[in-house]
Parts: sequence; C-alpha cells; structure tokens
Amino acid sequence: MMRFAQIITGIALALISCGLVWSAERFPPPDFESGHEMPSPTTPHPRQDIYEYIDVVVLLAALGLASYLVLKKRSRRAIFALTVFSLLYFGFWREGCVCPIGGTQNIVLSIFDAEYVVPITVAAFFLLPLVFTLFFGRTFCAAVCPLGAVQDLVLCRPVAVPSWAESGLRLLAYVYLGAAVLFAATGSAFIICRYDPFISIFRLTGDLNILILGACLLLIGVFVGRPYCRFICPYGVVLRQLSRLSRRRVTITPDECIQCKLCEESCPFGAIKKPAAKWSDQDYGIAKKRLGFFLLILPVLVLLGGWAGSSLKAVAARAHETVRLAERIYLEETGEVTETTDASAAFRATGKEIEELYADASSIRAQFGFGGWFFGGFAGLVIGLKLIGLSVWRQRTDYEADRASCLACGRCFEYCPREHVRLEQAKEVKT
Repeated sequence: MMRFAQIITGIALALISCGLVWSAERFPPPDFESGHEMPSPTTPHPRQDIYEYIDVVVLLAALGLASYLVLKKRSRRAIFALTVFSLLYFGFWREGCVCPIGGTQNIVLSIFDAEYVVPITVAAFFLLPLVFTLFFGRTFCAAVCPLGAVQDLVLCRPVAVPSWAESGLRLLAYVYLGAAVLFAATGSAFIICRYDPFISIFRLTGDLNILILGACLLLIGVFVGRPYCRFICPYGVVLRQLSRLSRRRVTITPDECIQCKLCEESCPFGAIKKPAAKWSDQDYGIAKKRLGFFLLILPVLVLLGGWAGSSLKAVAARAHETVRLAERIYLEETGEVTETTDASAAFRATGKEIEELYADASSIRAQFGFGGWFFGGFAGLVIGLKLIGLSVWRQRTDYEADRASCLACGRCFEYCPREHVRLEQAKEVKT
C-alpha cells in the first residue's frame, strides 16, 4: 500500500509539473511518430530515505523476534512464518536491497577511500546482524536473511554432505570474502552484488546468466540444505566466527540430552555434533604429531598463498576500469587495433595525457600486487587453521548444535522428546 500511494502521489506531481511546463512552452514537443520507444528501466527506482529507515526498523524487529522464537519460544512453525515474511519483504518487496551481505563491500571501500561515505542505513544493515549474532547466535540466518529464506523454502529432500566435503567446500566462502575485500578496497568492483545469485529472482529481471545461476542453486538446494549460505556466502564467514563467541546459543534439548539420536537426522546442514569419547593414547600421540607438523607448515602456507595472490595482480587488475582503458589505449596507440571504443573516445576527448593514464593504471596494478599478498596469505591461513583443527580433540558427552555451523532453523526442536515433554508441561500449567 505504501508503494501504491507513493506511485499515485508521483503521478499527480508529474501531471501538475507537465501542466505548468506546457503552459510556458514556446515550441511544440518533438514528434516521435517514427516508432521510437523509450527503454524501460532495468534497475529499481531510488527509494526515498524514509523507506530505507523503515527497512532498518523492520530489520531490527525481525532480528529481535527471530532471537525470541529461537531461544525462548523454540517454535519451528513460528520461525518458518518469519522466514516467509522476510522473503516477501526483504526479498521480493524490497528487491534484495539494502543487503547486509553486499554491505560488506561498502564498509571496506569506506575504510580505503576517505572520500566515500557509507550511508547510515547500509551501515545499520551490516552491523545489526553482527551484533545479534554476537549475543544470540545466527538468528539472522534463521529467519531474516532473504537469501537464506528462499533456499530454506525449496529444501524438500535433504541429503547429508560428508564432513570432509563440507569442510573443503566451505573454503570457497573464505576465498570469495577475500576477493570481495580486495576488489572493493581498490575501487574496482562490488562482486558480491554483481554476482548475487538471487537478485534477478527477487526483481524478476536482470542478467540471464545470474538468473540461471540462482535457479541452479535453488535446484541444488532441493537436496543440499542452503548451498549458498554454507559454501559461498562471504557474510556468513563473519557470522560463523562471531557465533563462536555468542553469549547464548541454540540448544537441541531444553534441559538434558537423553541420547536418543533422533535429532541427528533432523539437521539438513550438518550442524549437530555427536558425542565424542576421549582418544586412546595411540590416537592422541598421532594427533599430537600431526598438530606439530601443521603448526610448522602454517607460515609456509601463508607465504605461498601470499605469493600466489600477488602473482595474479595483472589479471585481477583488469577488473578496474582504468586498467582496462589503459590497455585499450595502448592497443590503439601501437596499431594493434584500428577501431576505438566509446570509453577510449571519451578519454581522448578529455585531453588527458596518455602517460598519466598509464601511470594511474600502473599504480592500480601495484595496489593489486600489495593486496594480493594479503588475499593469498589470508587463504593460506584459513587452509592451515582448518588442518590444525583436524588435530584438536574436543570431548562431548551429548549431542550439541555446532555454534559456528548452526543456522538456528529450529528443525531439531520437533525431534527432541524432551522438547515435547516441555510443551506438555507448559499446556498443563496453562490449563
């Protein structure tokens, strides 16, 4: 209704403006009888600031409600209802924007570019889920994120992903995060937004390749629980680490675990950890040696990763428009191509010196070389820490929801016998 009222108001103002302009016209309007048609916009119209602030209020309310439903109410049905609302509101109604996942790039760009100021609504969308995750776990993923919601709704026949495969596939999200930070820091591209697999679905328009990518992920999501969230989402990497420190967390059972094993099959995300007995002396000795070896090679992995990332500077720098323009101008100047492009013609019209363009491109390549060391080193560090984690033993006596991997969907609640006892006791108290 708000959008409808906004459209009606805009039409009325436009008609009034046209009437005023028509009365003052000295020349008749151009005649477009040649069959020319004005192109329709392919991006959503800019929203007024008031609606962006409303979005922040809705986000805050949804996060608070999701935390209550997960940790206090423990109701899968209510969580599912909130998931549907988030998909309709943040996904289809607001067309996937503002997005906390894409907001990561805005924050990075503001750090490296003093002239860029992050809109307060973008900063709020980026920070609020992080704050709630730090206190209540991944309740944003549970029922607020529209990207997670659309995947959750298509999950019909979940199959288990082997732990070794899940651990390996999760590296993609860390690499994606590192690449997004690198491209945003250099002002080259916002690759998270550019390759958002579900934005074309939310807007019912857009790049066909991205639409196909989103459809493929949804098809995979019928069998693999939330593939984008678990293996690709760069924002999920940050949420994973903060959830390890969360003050409160999801518990499968409301009180004691009776080791019934029913919850083991309920989680489609591989986030339930089985009880783990103490290692034997032989296993402990092997793990200790393996841990020592991985600790020794950790610096080597970081250095190798940094070197590999830096060596890709020439290729990665082409994502920046200045570098692409400089390469095109060079081809034209050396006679390797005879035709000009719109970009090269516009550059020549500015009268700017070509050598100055080459210098700017060289500086950007140097930035990619420097940033590539951090990007590759980060990837090497993540790989090394994952290997170290294989050698660390954690004793568990009960079935537990993994703090980092648990998406707080609440499916395990319905499988726990102790949860049913709690609900029966609550009914008796009410009656």
